[in-house]
Amino acid sequence: MKHVCKIYTPLIQTRRLNVSAWVTPPLVFTGLLLSLWTYKCLMLVLFQNKIIYMPSVPPFSRSEKIKDYEAQCRPVRWEETRIKAADGVEVALAVSSLAGSKPAPSEIQKHVAIVYFQGNGGSLPPRLPALSSILKALQRDAPSSTSFTIVGLSYRGFWTSRGRPSERGIGRDADAAIHYALTDLPASYVQPTSLILWGQSIGAGVATSAAAAISPARKDATTGDLDSKKHTRSQVSGLLLETPFVSVRAMLTTIYPQKWLPYRYLGPFLRNHWDSRAALKRIASSPISIPKVLILQAANDELVPNTQSLDLEGVCRDLQMEVQRKVVPNALHTEVATRAEGRRAIVNFLGAFG
Repeated sequence: MKHVCKIYTPLIQTRRLNVSAWVTPPLVFTGLLLSLWTYKCLMLVLFQNKIIYMPSVPPFSRSEKIKDYEAQCRPVRWEETRIKAADGVEVALAVSSLAGSKPAPSEIQKHVAIVYFQGNGGSLPPRLPALSSILKALQRDAPSSTSFTIVGLSYRGFWTSRGRPSERGIGRDADAAIHYALTDLPASYVQPTSLILWGQSIGAGVATSAAAAISPARKDATTGDLDSKKHTRSQVSGLLLETPFVSVRAMLTTIYPQKWLPYRYLGPFLRNHWDSRAALKRIASSPISIPKVLILQAANDELVPNTQSLDLEGVCRDLQMEVQRKVVPNALHTEVATRAEGRRAIVNFLGAFG
């Protein structure tokens, strides 16, 4: 028996080694793959603010100056103004004025204030020439008794604004910008009669969320008068949503449609939602007036699929909101306002409030 054991034991050990060599590589590969997926998901969750908000892209965006774009903006002038959000963070605004053709305050019967919310990258100054073209066309076609003012918001952490960007913080910035546009414009401006919220890309989510967050003015318990310091959603006459998406979670599902990929399942871990669907539902459920909505879709959008604009249009129609959707031919994600058809659609929509 001892002799037999000496013969067969090496054979058994060899078979065990062969099985181990066959199983180990797939196990190692699968473990590495799972580790990589887990690591990437963890990084997406932990650093989502840095991934979503890109104030320094392209390079030197935060050092841009308004004066570098003055020639392209004339006769529109832009002034940087600084305000504080509810949590004390100081943010920058770019406020327009039209030199030479602005009627006297006593002659103005309608003043349309437009609060502009940019996309998730870059700064305001490079966007000012396109906004100036819109403003010039609006003022050219409007009656002399109507004026338009654009207030561009630089989110916290962007351009010369302080702080770090986040959904909660940017929501506070948006509320402060709206309050400024309605109540804190310089004395040379007439009190706005209409307020339009215009958002591009992620700014569309900021616009809808800001409109949904505005509450009806409350009556003073003593006098019974409305608090004039509280702006109301009834003053939001329109929402201009340029290349919008439904929500950050919807974009995850759209970008990663494969069910075996883990990224589409990160919704519960998101700290930034910008859920326009939910915001529109809150707006529509309000007893006060509902704003008109224009959705501008870029035909060749390389970032946001066209299904996102279609879905938002469907949401508005289901909620019986007055909505129109325009597709701008040959436009990329950031080109809608610079294309002739996109510019015309914006001017027509904004001009209807004048």
